[in-house]
Amino acid sequence: MRKKLRLAQIAPSEERVPPPKYGGIELVVSNLTEELIKRGHQVTLLASGDSITKARLIPIFKKAVRTDADIGANSLKRDAVKLIEVAQAINFLQQHKFDIIHNHIDWRFLPFISLLNSVPVVTTLHGPLDTDYQQFVYNTIPNKNYKNYVSISNNQRQPMPRLNFVNTIYHGIHVDKFTFNSKKGKYAAFLGRMSPEKGPLQAIQAAKKAKIPLIMAAKVDLTDKEYFHKKIKPLIDGKLIKFIGEVDHRDKVKLLRNAAVLLGLIQWEEPFGLVMIEALACGTPVIANNRGSVSEIIQNGKTGFIVKNINEAVKAIHNIDQIDRYDCRRLTEEKFSVEKMTTEYEKIYYKLLEKK
Repeated sequence: MRKKLRLAQIAPSEERVPPPKYGGIELVVSNLTEELIKRGHQVTLLASGDSITKARLIPIFKKAVRTDADIGANSLKRDAVKLIEVAQAINFLQQHKFDIIHNHIDWRFLPFISLLNSVPVVTTLHGPLDTDYQQFVYNTIPNKNYKNYVSISNNQRQPMPRLNFVNTIYHGIHVDKFTFNSKKGKYAAFLGRMSPEKGPLQAIQAAKKAKIPLIMAAKVDLTDKEYFHKKIKPLIDGKLIKFIGEVDHRDKVKLLRNAAVLLGLIQWEEPFGLVMIEALACGTPVIANNRGSVSEIIQNGKTGFIVKNINEAVKAIHNIDQIDRYDCRRLTEEKFSVEKMTTEYEKIYYKLLEKK
C-alpha cells in the first residue's frame, strides 16, 4: 500500500473554491482536492479565504478577487493580485514540508520553483498555448527545469509540442451531482462566459435559423461588457432568445437537463470544454464547432454533433433526436469522472516521488 501524501494545491484567487457560480479552474481544483482528501491524503489548499474545503485552507486573499468591488473592477489591480498571490504562496511553501506541489496558476509560479527546496512541482496548464503571449512565456522559461506539465487535452499541446508534458488528464466532475434526464427538452441551451470566443452570437444565429428557443446563462465579465451590450443584448427578446444571467450549480443542472441540446459553437481553440461534459452528464447532447478539444469530448453522431458552420449546426439541431441521451451519460461516467481524473493525478505524484 502506497503512503499517503502531503499535497499542496495552488488555486487562482479570482473565484472562490469551489465557485458559487462560474469558474472552471476553481471547480476542477475543488473536485480534485476533495477527492484526494477522501482517499486519505493530507491536502493544503492555497486559495481565496472564502473557499469551502475539507483541506487545510491557506487564504491568499480574504475573499475571491472578482467579488471585491475595488479590485474586481480594475484590470490592472487584478493582474497585480496574481503576482502577489505567487509571492504569498512561495513564502508559505518555503516554510512547510510537502511531498508534491500542484500548481494551477500557470506560468507565473514557474520562475520561482528553484526556491522550493527541490520539492516536485506539477503544473496543470489550464489555458490555451496558441497565442504569441503564451508561447513567448513558455519559450522564455527554461524548459529543462520544469518537466512536469499536464495538458488538459491533446489538442492543447499542438502549438507547443516540445514542452515536457508528463500526461494529458481530462477534467473530471461529480457525475452524480448532475441529474440525468432521458427526455429531450424543447429548447437549446448556452452556458459559459459571454465572450466572443465562446460563441454566444453563433448560438443565437443557429437557434433563430432552426426556430428553436434558446436560453442563455452566462457570466458577463468586465472585459466582455462592451461586447455583450453591443452584440448580444440587442438580440435578446425574452421570447425566442432568453438571458437568465449567471447561475449556480442547482440552476445550471436545471438548465442543462431540461434542454434538447447544448450549443457550444466556440470560436477559439478551447483547451477543454467543461460545460460540455456537464451537459453530457445530464444526458443532453452537444453541438459544437470542430475546434480545440471538441473532438476529444464529443463522439460525433453518438453524443452530439461536431460541425463547421452555422448551417451545419442548424441541420444538427433538427437531427438531435438521433442521439441517445443514455450514451451521453455513459460517456461522462466512463471518461470524465472526478474519480478517474484523481487517479491519473495520483499516478503522476507517485511517479515523481519515485524519480526523486
